[in-house]
Amino acid sequence: MRLWLALMAVSLSAAAAQEPPAPAAPRTSQHGSVSQHVGNTVITIEYNRPVARGRELFGALVPWGKVWTPGADYATTIEVSTDVKFEGQALPAGTYSLWTEPQPDRWTVIVNRVQPVFHTRYPVGQDILRVASTPREGMHMETLAFYFPKVDGKHAELVLHWGKIIVPLQIDVP
Repeated sequence: MRLWLALMAVSLSAAAAQEPPAPAAPRTSQHGSVSQHVGNTVITIEYNRPVARGRELFGALVPWGKVWTPGADYATTIEVSTDVKFEGQALPAGTYSLWTEPQPDRWTVIVNRVQPVFHTRYPVGQDILRVASTPREGMHMETLAFYFPKVDGKHAELVLHWGKIIVPLQIDVP
């Protein structure tokens, strides 16, 4: 019995002497997601949300003419629960990584079959489709956002918005 009490005392004092682990620092780019029902289809975007923090974004932090995933840490993903038309092109049901090639007057939006993938490792040769979108200017959005400003039973507009740049994408469902 004494041996058991001695072992318990040693165990308790050792446990009390250990410091709890320090909490991990929160990431600067917080995780975000948006999901929208359009008819019988569910469209979901998962991404990490970089913050502008006074930086010049497009043409500087994000160079013109280079492939970039709109997000941080891991490539942004888009999941569609049924086949859809993405800017008029067929996109089968599934989950894909989302990439862009920004230009001042036209953005190429790229849907790629590889996911998950680190945000700086664009999987060349794995694109499902590429579409063009004409950006427009809007109010400043400090943290990168995806949202659906227009939705009805057969159509949705998905936008990518960061800084003053808004990139609209048209999605139609059967």
